[in-house]
Amino acid sequence: MSQPRPPILLVEDTPDDVLLIQRAFRKAKLNANMQVVNDGEAAVEYLAGTGRYADREQHPLPVVVLLDLKLPRKSGFEVLTWIRQQPLLKRLSVVVLTSSDQMQDVNRAYDLGANSYLVKPVEFDALMEMVKTLDLYWLLWNHRPEIANA
Repeated sequence: MSQPRPPILLVEDTPDDVLLIQRAFRKAKLNANMQVVNDGEAAVEYLAGTGRYADREQHPLPVVVLLDLKLPRKSGFEVLTWIRQQPLLKRLSVVVLTSSDQMQDVNRAYDLGANSYLVKPVEFDALMEMVKTLDLYWLLWNHRPEIANA
């Protein structure tokens, strides 16, 4: 019997992008344990384990966050800043996954503590290759630090 997959939190407000990313994981035969929130406030609530996300059985703390930058209610930059200020979450792996290839966004994300910065590919096959690599690196090969349960 295989081990359960570590949870991933996808923070993405564009429904088409959510569907494409989920489809890429399925098509790549990656049985991802993916939780999805569609704005920055919901991401903070999820990670804090508050409100509708208080049940950690149903909404487990992720091992990696895939974070878009252009989000309603709280930007990806604000979410990243908040994560890095939380003593229990500051080691959480955060991969920025966005459509912006602007160097100022790349630099700002790294300055705020992003672990990686990926630009969403336009072609679906390239997206599928990206999620395969992301899965191998962040979920299989990467040695994660301890993250306290919130």
